[in-house]
Amino acid sequence: IALRMDLSRFDIDSPRWDQSTFMGRLKHFFNITDCRTVLLSDARLDEAKELVESCRAGSVPPGTTEEQLFYAKKLYDSAFHPDTGERMNLIGRMSFQVPGGMAITGFMLQFYRTVPAVVFWQWVNQSFNALVNYTNRNAASPISNKQIGVAYATATSTALATAVGLNLYTKRAPPLVARWVPFAAVAAANCVNIPMMRQQEILNGIAVTDENGNKLGHSRKAAIKGITQVVISRVTMAAPGMIILPIIMQRLEKHKFMQRITFLHAPLQVMMVGVFLIFMVPAACSLFPQNCSMAVSKLEPELRNSIVSQYGDKVQYVYFNKGL
Repeated sequence: IALRMDLSRFDIDSPRWDQSTFMGRLKHFFNITDCRTVLLSDARLDEAKELVESCRAGSVPPGTTEEQLFYAKKLYDSAFHPDTGERMNLIGRMSFQVPGGMAITGFMLQFYRTVPAVVFWQWVNQSFNALVNYTNRNAASPISNKQIGVAYATATSTALATAVGLNLYTKRAPPLVARWVPFAAVAAANCVNIPMMRQQEILNGIAVTDENGNKLGHSRKAAIKGITQVVISRVTMAAPGMIILPIIMQRLEKHKFMQRITFLHAPLQVMMVGVFLIFMVPAACSLFPQNCSMAVSKLEPELRNSIVSQYGDKVQYVYFNKGL
């Protein structure tokens, strides 16, 4: 009975780890980016959502343990959008970043020598990124199909132009420089893909609240800050694998045994990228708090004046979901 009473007051939305520290966020994202969760059925995920919502309503099913509640919240956070509560598409989830990203990145690093291969794999990567960016946007700012199409076309064109241009430019450069072309293309495309896919947030602002969740208005500056942090996180996520792995492969390929198993080079790179991403996906997501903050003094004058006139100096900071 005592256990049931405790769980009835269990705050399932209270962070399990301190989100104000990098280590706390790292533990959180290691938990929700667990790629094993992508193997679970929609029915199992819906069960987790139902348990989370029951806990929020203060009616935890009899016999439920604290660990079951933690696991249900893990599945909920990994598969359902924080703004809408809707189940996200499988490929766009952060928990799919390791299996999806390792396959695409591995092939980009392997097939970098010819223009057709560069074009194909950069197109595949930008299609994947566009879906991830759309899935993890701040859903309070809707985007039209036309805007999605323009964002996708612009980011893909940027990636292709960067990759093909550098590929041709580095024909006479040292081999290692050519191996780094895919990363340059990915970094350039991220700087375009994410802001374009989330352009509504920049144009119209995103919802900002006080520390208690009370909505205060919409801010474009908050959107720019959040999206900038997401761009930095995504480039950081890709950097170690796409910069260090080419060095490793260049040295390995000098050995005779590697020259005899060229058909295994692509699978080998896919596996090694996976090792990098297992650590880098949660680490990159942890660089900045997802519930981002901004001083009222740094907001647009009209929003700042509105908050000051209504709350005086009681509200010093606003908070918003920066997305992933």
